[in-house]
Amino acid sequence: MTTSNTGTGDVEPQVRQELERLRDSIDNIDAAVVHLLAERFKATQQVGRLKAVHQLPPADPARESRQIERLRRLAENAKLDPAFAEKFLNFIIAEVIRHHERIAEDTAHAQPTDD
Repeated sequence: MTTSNTGTGDVEPQVRQELERLRDSIDNIDAAVVHLLAERFKATQQVGRLKAVHQLPPADPARESRQIERLRRLAENAKLDPAFAEKFLNFIIAEVIRHHERIAEDTAHAQPTDD
């Protein structure tokens, strides 16, 4: 855990205990986020391979737009800043497109040509 050094100095034991409990919760949420992102990227890698095999473009601006709007609505409903949610999704989308481009390049080099 990352809560061994709270940096709180002379704080009452119950306050320190509550701080550690909250930080443990944050650590668990961070772990869940990482695992969820890993699952998301496994799925997008499959999409990238499918696109590469069928020579589809790595990016799909129309879908990306719909996803951003969807995520903004979800963020609003969850009382999360929609602008933050959009920035987060844009970062993920950029990484996915980069992966799709690499997969397309690797697939093109792996396929035999008719030369």
